Amino acid sequence: MMEKEVIYTKNAPDAIGPYNQAIVYNGTIYCSGQIGITPGNGELAGDTVKEQTYQVMKNLEMVLNAAKSEFSKVLKCSIFLADMNDFTEVNKIYGEYFQDNPPARETVAVKSLPKNALVEISCIAYQ
Repeated sequence: MMEKEVIYTKNAPDAIGPYNQAIVYNGTIYCSGQIGITPGNGELAGDTVKEQTYQVMKNLEMVLNAAKSEFSKVLKCSIFLADMNDFTEVNKIYGEYFQDNPPARETVAVKSLPKNALVEISCIAYQ
């Protein structure tokens, strides 16, 4: 019987609740949502959606790397925005990381995010 593997890296922010950065099961990686927190200090990387989105992508990359994966192996992403007016800016930055054969995705506006973040992204990938 397969067991789930907990993924943790100090290169991404610690969880701010009862969850792990990622779980691997049977070669599939389930990455928890990342907000734009800078690892080590627990603070948002900046006040703009641009600053936060770049940090989100760095955080996701570090978690994927810790799970022996990378952006090219991402199957699906979920993007949560505090304001749908930020869609264009987030989409532009997101596209820099997924230029060829991008994963499946949805983007939804939510009422608010932890720490009043402007963007959160989670993903599912394979090893």
